[in-house]
Amino acid sequence: MSIEKSGSGLGRRDLLKLSAAAGVAVAGASLVGRKPVLAAEEQSLKGKRIAISATGTDHFFDLQAYNAQIEEVKRLGGEPIAVDAGRNDGKLVSQLQTLIAQKPDAIVQILGTLSVIDPWLKKARDAGIPVLTVDVGSTNSINNTTSDNWGIGKDLALQLVSDIGGEGNIVVFNGFYGVTPCAIRYDQLVNVVKYFPKVKILQPELRDVIPNTVQDAFTQITAILNKYPEKGSIKAIWSAWDIPQLGATQALAAAGRTEIRTYGVDGSPEVLQLIADPNSPAGADVAQQPAEIGRTAIRNVAKLLAGQTLPRETYVPALLANKTNVGEVTKKLGIG
Repeated sequence: MSIEKSGSGLGRRDLLKLSAAAGVAVAGASLVGRKPVLAAEEQSLKGKRIAISATGTDHFFDLQAYNAQIEEVKRLGGEPIAVDAGRNDGKLVSQLQTLIAQKPDAIVQILGTLSVIDPWLKKARDAGIPVLTVDVGSTNSINNTTSDNWGIGKDLALQLVSDIGGEGNIVVFNGFYGVTPCAIRYDQLVNVVKYFPKVKILQPELRDVIPNTVQDAFTQITAILNKYPEKGSIKAIWSAWDIPQLGATQALAAAGRTEIRTYGVDGSPEVLQLIADPNSPAGADVAQQPAEIGRTAIRNVAKLLAGQTLPRETYVPALLANKTNVGEVTKKLGIG
């Protein structure tokens, strides 16, 4: 994940000095998109009922993780009980209540605002049901399978700062600070930016929304561009995930402001395609492995039910895709 020297003289050596202060690096293991083959050392879920609770499946990451978990439970011989709340917190709580009443052998929660889901994860734990999570930083979870969001946030921020030459105004979407990965990525952005006094986060920060994320981001960025019409008055747009990035990129293209770069996280195929376009303002996106994250979470369930001790968190590697390496990244992810 090297960051090349920019035209301003802000180079890789300068940025590497910040790594220790900014956070833990993203794991450098190679990414493989293939579904694993059942190996002798893998634990079976035969006779086990595994509940899978998704906050929603309208986003590439969520749907990939959700479907992979269902298939992995089946592959290991178990019975999946899968529910999708459709981004409705009331429905999510109701579904968790129902799952707890059904007394499955384990519950895996995919994402969610901590203040909404944590009381119900505690109720499941108190009922003797093991709780594991995907991208949820809950003390009621035995194990959380995720990407290294400290590394993701730091690497994306360093890429952004390098691309803008260490100075300029940046627009930030910060609508989901209650979602653990988003909070970590945002905090890492702030942590990096504080070492560059000429970089300024414009206030007030924007709030991304669900649903209609792309359209809303398009509208908000269009309004910002009208407020800052001069080229150079804004250098970059950052979001904690890449669907707001998609709307922002479309707004920049529509306004002819392609000198501004956009940055996000997840590796949605449509965003990676924009990064591959040399004429697109999409600058970088950290690509996660949602299907592998989902499978890993289920394999951790099997290990736990077999009596093994799990770490507090399991990290699945991610790759930062930029204009230079996006072809290589999409090939490694198997989506190019």
